[in-house]
Amino acid sequence: MTNVLFITIDQWRADWLAANGHDHVETPALDALAADGVLFRQHYSCSAPCGPSRATLHTGMYPSNHRSVRNGTPLDGSLTNIALEARKAGFEPTLFGYTDTTADPTGRDLKDPDLATYEGVLPGFKVGVSLPEHSAPWLAYLKGKGYSVRKPGFDIYHPDPDFDLPKGRHETFAPSRIRAEDSETAWLTNQVMDHIDGLYGKPFFYHLSYLRPHPPFIASPEYHDRYAPGDMKPPIDFGDPDAVAARHPMLEFALARTGLEHFYMTGKGLARDLDADGIAQIRAIYSALVSEVDHHVGRLVEQLKDADLYDDTLIVVTSDHGEQLGDHHLMGKLGFHDQSFHIPLIVKPPRDKNLARGRTVDAFTESVDIMPTILDLIGRDVPLQCDGHSLGDWISGETPVKWRSAVHWLFDFRDIEHREPETLLDLSHDECSLLVLRDDRFKYVHFAALPPLLFDLVNDPDECHNLAEEPDYQAVVLLYAQRLLSWRMSHEFGALDKHLATSDGMIVGRKSR
Repeated sequence: MTNVLFITIDQWRADWLAANGHDHVETPALDALAADGVLFRQHYSCSAPCGPSRATLHTGMYPSNHRSVRNGTPLDGSLTNIALEARKAGFEPTLFGYTDTTADPTGRDLKDPDLATYEGVLPGFKVGVSLPEHSAPWLAYLKGKGYSVRKPGFDIYHPDPDFDLPKGRHETFAPSRIRAEDSETAWLTNQVMDHIDGLYGKPFFYHLSYLRPHPPFIASPEYHDRYAPGDMKPPIDFGDPDAVAARHPMLEFALARTGLEHFYMTGKGLARDLDADGIAQIRAIYSALVSEVDHHVGRLVEQLKDADLYDDTLIVVTSDHGEQLGDHHLMGKLGFHDQSFHIPLIVKPPRDKNLARGRTVDAFTESVDIMPTILDLIGRDVPLQCDGHSLGDWISGETPVKWRSAVHWLFDFRDIEHREPETLLDLSHDECSLLVLRDDRFKYVHFAALPPLLFDLVNDPDECHNLAEEPDYQAVVLLYAQRLLSWRMSHEFGALDKHLATSDGMIVGRKSR
């Protein structure tokens, strides 16, 4: 029976992988995994931030259909998901980390504590280790190791106030107080390895959800100076932030509201005001965090090989979304730029499947394809609710006759509690959203109630020049708006689909692409 190791690396953008062409970051374990499997180079998340993107990963549905479009938006409990479907194949899916699932309030009392958090566990998963933002299990471990833990959460990532910052180095150079052997990444990996040691031949389905390289951007002493800021690729479109803000009201809003405190513990002020040296240092720390995760993925792979489990294990490594890292003066995951949505995907199938070992696929793939791919490779039918398609043909060395020629994503920026975008942009809640259609030629961004954007990706790959108002491009705007509408209509999740997808009868997957 095939084992499954499904790994997500939080906030990891596609170009921060050596196998994808990064010149300086070292990811030998992931590169080796790609060489032993299939690397998908044009893979995109269908949503951001964490909750919506993971809802898409776990249901195989576009966010416009599952409708969990913000952190804290409930996920419909009538939907099936990767864990529930894996149970039908005889697995006991086990979570190490988090799924950021907001519980469906249907039939629950309003005082139910599950309704007070967006960091719930996806139905169907047994919890090996739950590691939401409070990090309580890991912090308990740190206490036992003698670390001073003042309160739950990211407070542990404050650097040592007595650290002597070298002259000329940005404050983000200061390392974590936590040794590499005790880091969250190391500790979580150890939990999975301990679980594998106790299997005694029983098949497994593990979902390992790493936090890193998600902020706060601070690394253990053994990693924090692994990369020199001067070796980092400079951010794109890093001239005048006011010029970036002038391109579109949403960019103006984002640049005026994104604070540095969300990215490092001592951060103050706005991310837009961080200078090039500060961005370079953050990129160096981000690179270190990626390399740390790579090291621990390598430990897992070696354990599977030593236990004679590697050949029988399907390994899928991807991310929930990317990170701007100063490109366009933006930080975090938001909006419409590729840096927030272009993410890595590596699939290493088990040995009993036809394998195009070392294949690189440049066709467009989306995060909705992950659930169908895993189910296909463990021999399960794909639920009708899934908008994505199995990548099995690509993995076996074939090229599907018909495949998508573009990718799409939704970003919802409403703020139910504070109403900041609604107030500052004069929008209703339901008007705070955008849809993207991106192919090899153009990127078209359609807003519910703001002006559209159009970028020529051949002549303007950095997406700096909006052509949506240019007279010579009005026909292109119309064509792509029509294509986006047709895509949206053809993927509408109707009542009949929902009934069939949640019935007790046979569930048949869509085959067209």
